[in-house]
Amino acid sequence: MLRIEDIKIGAIQDSQYVIPFRVKYVQNGVSKVWDLVKSHGSVAVIIFNISRNVLVCVKQFRPGVYLSSIPDCDKTDSIDTNKYPPSLGVTLEFCAGIIDKNKPLEEIAAEEVLEECGYKVSSSKLERIQSLRCSIGISGNIQTLYYVEVDDSMKVSEGGGVETELIEAVELSLDEGRQILASSSPTSPGEFLYGLLWFYHNKCPNNDTRKVTNSFLKICFRLLK
Repeated sequence: MLRIEDIKIGAIQDSQYVIPFRVKYVQNGVSKVWDLVKSHGSVAVIIFNISRNVLVCVKQFRPGVYLSSIPDCDKTDSIDTNKYPPSLGVTLEFCAGIIDKNKPLEEIAAEEVLEECGYKVSSSKLERIQSLRCSIGISGNIQTLYYVEVDDSMKVSEGGGVETELIEAVELSLDEGRQILASSSPTSPGEFLYGLLWFYHNKCPNNDTRKVTNSFLKICFRLLK
């Protein structure tokens, strides 16, 4: 996954995933301008393997995370991957995918579970948690979060994504998940941390919810300072 080279930065010519545009409006008599991006909504799935009490997550390289880890002075036409290793852009997330098919969201989510993590699940077994507003400053798109339980007998492949995707399915122990929530700077999106907290509060067996919640709140307070 980390054999990444020849990284270059350039302008967007034409994209099937994002469309930048500008909004002008008047608020309380003041003219304002806001630059936005139109993008697809998405689905994400919290997967809990009840055979071994582990969360099934994914790791992948995210260019945006990688570039935000590099000082502006070194964001030239070509990035020095020796100085800034691609591991800076690897995130831990829940299985997820964009909504680019004319299908029920549960079916799209079940397909992502199979493609990325290798578990064959019925869309009827997916429990809808909530639809979240993501990237509210730039797109405001919606991600619908689901929960599903699997066991080892449902594992039919290694996952890893489709076509040119390079996704690593990983297992997260209950203690490892708690450590992530207690971390001061986890390399995961906010939706992932929210999903972890929801899992520990609602589904985790033999869990001390108060301990996990307090750890997460400490992170929030540090970010607000």
